[in-house]
Amino acid sequence: MNNLASSEQIFATWIVVILYMLVILFFVIRGALKVKSMSDYAIGSISFSPLAVGLALAASMTSAATFIINPGFIALYGLSGVLSFGIVMPLAIFCSLILLTKKFRKSGSHVKALTMAQWIGKMYQSQNYAIFFAFISLLLVTFIVLICVGLTQVLASTLNVEPVIVLLSVIVFVFGYMMFGGANSMVYTNAIQATLMLVVAVILLFSGMEYFQNGMGGFVKKLESIGPHYASLTNPDSFLFRDFFEIIFCQAVIGIAIVCQPHIITKSLLLKDEKDVNRYLIVGILVLLVFFQVVFVGLFARLHFPDLTVNGMPIPMDGIVSAYVVSEFSVYVTILVVLGLISAGLSTLEGLIQSLSATLTADLFNPLFGKIYDPVKRDKQEILVNKLMIVFLAIISFVLSYQQLKSPNLSVGIFAQNGVYAYFSSAFVPVLFGMFLKDVRLKTVFTSSIVAFLVHFTVYYGRFLPYMKETVNNPAIASTAALIVSLIVGLSMHLYLKPSQNHV
Repeated sequence: MNNLASSEQIFATWIVVILYMLVILFFVIRGALKVKSMSDYAIGSISFSPLAVGLALAASMTSAATFIINPGFIALYGLSGVLSFGIVMPLAIFCSLILLTKKFRKSGSHVKALTMAQWIGKMYQSQNYAIFFAFISLLLVTFIVLICVGLTQVLASTLNVEPVIVLLSVIVFVFGYMMFGGANSMVYTNAIQATLMLVVAVILLFSGMEYFQNGMGGFVKKLESIGPHYASLTNPDSFLFRDFFEIIFCQAVIGIAIVCQPHIITKSLLLKDEKDVNRYLIVGILVLLVFFQVVFVGLFARLHFPDLTVNGMPIPMDGIVSAYVVSEFSVYVTILVVLGLISAGLSTLEGLIQSLSATLTADLFNPLFGKIYDPVKRDKQEILVNKLMIVFLAIISFVLSYQQLKSPNLSVGIFAQNGVYAYFSSAFVPVLFGMFLKDVRLKTVFTSSIVAFLVHFTVYYGRFLPYMKETVNNPAIASTAALIVSLIVGLSMHLYLKPSQNHV
């Protein structure tokens, strides 16, 4: 492990991290006291302000991927990555959020759904479909792994501790406290984390001002000195940003569909009043606008480490931001930035654990084994099952995160994208049709989901398209193919099959 942190940085970071943990535990205990049922755990039992929920949305949408992993891709491949991750994808996400949030909230309130799988199952009146989505929601564990690896890289660098010990500690602490608080504590911890992330995003973005001493032209010249395509809008030498099809078309498709993840689209259900939705969206999108620009830090890190080495040792892609932070800032600014990076990871990690455990409990365990509950003690027993699901997720997450720390396929980001993109590719058609079309048959959306799932993994692992012939392949290509094919299948079946009464 290349350690750049001074003994003063290490000692001060330990103190602040411990204080940060105590603050989180305070909110968790406070929220846990209000959890009396799975409904309280999943969507909360108290009223939240649109400001708090908007901040929670921004925090849970921009995770360790945005703050730690994606800038690593930009450090390797340059401006083409900024266009893809910093401009095209955010614009698509904002359009999708505005379009889908209000529709989902209305239908979500109407069908009284606690989870994404439940919403899909109730919308199409099929428990089997809900169980199918509960199963494939396990793909979101790949995103949990990305965050665990990102947090481990940051903390291992700043605390000078072996990564595997940090990984185990992160998983025990976060999964441990998520057994209790649920949505009640998560909205408040997310709001605090988003505020901290906002401060840190500004610090990171201003950290590269020295490179603009000769204006934008001087900055671009510095980038051009890195390599032939580094300052170009496309980078044929990369595997993610080779041309505008990958950078613009695929990222726009992904950005629109990415909103169909349970920890994102279900946030609007935390608002008790319809009038709060606009304010929630405005707050969320304005904060997200700043967060998505953090990918620029990848360019600053590359100019700081032109050959991406420290003391003659290569910096792994997932550790570039951590190395930059520790070497660039003073002791106290480093501590603040590290807290922001931890917040970026924890905010999404909490949302994923909460939504995934609720899905596995409500939509997988309950339909299959719900008969074992005692009717009198059902709420308490259901909460216990939810805690056991969190333990199960913690074990899987540790094993996969350890493997990604030891031998990633370039980056844990590729591993996570492959799983998450497959999930929302399968969810896109049922969510879209459920909100915008009437009399949709179960057969239509179920077939579309299965087609999306199969096309994604067939294209990725079968290397069917010309783009998929590299050592490391782009999951966005596979997901774009899956989304387009499943949408064509869904629309064709909807137009040619007779309407059914199985749609709420």
